[in-house]
Amino acid sequence: MTVSATVLSTAARPPAAKPRKALGQHFLVDAGILDRITAAAELSPEDVVLEVGPGRGALTRRLAQRAARVITVELDAGLAAALPGRLGQPANLEVMAADARTVDIAALLGGPVSYKVIANLPYYAANPILRRFLELEADWRPQSLTVMVQREVAESLTAAPGKMSLLSVATQYYAIPRLICVAPPAAFRPPPKVASAVVRLDLRPEPAVAVDDADRFFVLARAGFSAPRKQLRNSLAQGLNRPGNVVDQLLAAAGIEGRRRAETLSLEEWAAVYGVWRAAGGAAAVEGETA
Repeated sequence: MTVSATVLSTAARPPAAKPRKALGQHFLVDAGILDRITAAAELSPEDVVLEVGPGRGALTRRLAQRAARVITVELDAGLAAALPGRLGQPANLEVMAADARTVDIAALLGGPVSYKVIANLPYYAANPILRRFLELEADWRPQSLTVMVQREVAESLTAAPGKMSLLSVATQYYAIPRLICVAPPAAFRPPPKVASAVVRLDLRPEPAVAVDDADRFFVLARAGFSAPRKQLRNSLAQGLNRPGNVVDQLLAAAGIEGRRRAETLSLEEWAAVYGVWRAAGGAAAVEGETA
């Protein structure tokens, strides 16, 4: 595949762009938090780093000083063009003007290689970018992601059973999350209206639970969270478009109390429900209805 973006010459130095509200730009300026991100990523001189959203390069500078190779993906072409000059033309820096949600990761890396993702993610694009890296094929999947996200998203990524969401299930299926620190609005220019947080995600060599089809597994989980304030039996009945008594039998066979809410189930319990549902032909039925 051809990369749908332009690798920028390190000689290009257009004027620095101002923060663009439409792109959700909030530049991290707090040196202490920048250092916490760098430390959390545990970089070595041999590491390859893919940074999403370098902005004005405050974090990029630290990464280039510690890693063997730093590849940055920046949606704002003006910021991307100015970045090498602002940092003094580091030889190990590669800058690409592209959208991290669609850029060709394989072409970006140049071949299968162990790498780490570090990012200050815009709030509007955080979930699709995280999902993209988590769901990559094994050869292209990063070793870890150390990311700045909205605090509410960070809490969902790291939630334990009792406060789980569909995002919790989807993330923890692929990775082990850990909250690093919280960043107040004052840590950014311009300051956002809400707090942010840094999370490190270490990708699992294998998914957390063994299911025969991840896509179908998430169809079930999505149905379970379709009405998260309802009892699980009711949300599954609604999400799967199945009679309540059928769902009751399914949950009973999986050893799950139907009056529980979806947020209380562990990944192992979701896998148990999926196994019963799959064995009963439910996954195939849903697939047939949505084909």
